[in-house]
Amino acid sequence: MTKTDWQQINPKHLLLQRIHEKGGWVNSHTHIDRSYIINWKNWDKIGDPLHIKWDHPDEFKSKVSVDTIVGHMTQVIENQLEQGVQAIGSFIDCDSIVKDKNLKAADIIKARFKGQIEIKFIHQPIKGLMDETERKWFEEAASFVDIIGGLPERDSKIKIGVDRKAEHLDILFTTAKKHGKPLHVHVDQYNDPAQRDTELLADKTKEYGYKSMVSAVHSISLAAQPKDYREKVYKKLVEQDITVIACPSAWIDSRRNEILAPSHNSVTPLDEMIPAGVRVALGTDDIADIYKPYSDGDMWTELRFLLEATHTYDMDVLADIATTNGRKALFLD
Repeated sequence: MTKTDWQQINPKHLLLQRIHEKGGWVNSHTHIDRSYIINWKNWDKIGDPLHIKWDHPDEFKSKVSVDTIVGHMTQVIENQLEQGVQAIGSFIDCDSIVKDKNLKAADIIKARFKGQIEIKFIHQPIKGLMDETERKWFEEAASFVDIIGGLPERDSKIKIGVDRKAEHLDILFTTAKKHGKPLHVHVDQYNDPAQRDTELLADKTKEYGYKSMVSAVHSISLAAQPKDYREKVYKKLVEQDITVIACPSAWIDSRRNEILAPSHNSVTPLDEMIPAGVRVALGTDDIADIYKPYSDGDMWTELRFLLEATHTYDMDVLADIATTNGRKALFLD
């Protein structure tokens, strides 16, 4: 029996082969400190809006031991190694609830998997930076983590009633420059044209002279903007050499609303970014937690979501997104 044309091509096999030849997958964005915490007690909370979910892991964080966190992190890293992941970047909550337990666990994980996978830890100011106590924990963690992490939306109208996102970013850049470390910042997560935080991040990068030292995580709301605005922001991202990290399955659940915007998928607009010269990398985001209970951290699933949602079928482009672009996003190269 002769092989079909598809069997002779087998695009998935060829793409996976190219990813392997480039050293393996790079998971540029996840949260391994709270992976695998979904259970029947918190199952009823999975439908809550994002800004409400930010506080749901508090019960787990307040009671958990360092050893248990290490167990959760180990499960993720072993899962990633089985897939051939060469490097991973993970946010870890650093706040008054979990205190320094995540930092201690991260230290153990780095030693345990040294030589097997490259790990970059990024701190997550999940409680925001406007509270004095939370700011203290953020600053304490800054000397430990590899990359300074941010969540400006936590200090926005949706959570605290006033917009202090720019102030949040000022603290991030000041802290990053103080410690000589790069930045990863969550921006434009809500698929809402009212959000223009990717541009704000690019402008702050220029203001602080931090070109080539910043990665933007998500940038989904950018796709909801008019074309001329999108193109303007793409130019700013290229000028400041900012990598954008897409986590497609994490945001495919964007909620239906009556806001008018250009027709688009709730995914980082890769199809426009790549031609515009913007570097795009790939991440899984949450794994088996209150945010994404069904996510299993599968990198192929993420890449498949991304390529289908954006009609991106060029194997060289996709292989770079899955590998070399991720290394640049994590400042490994």
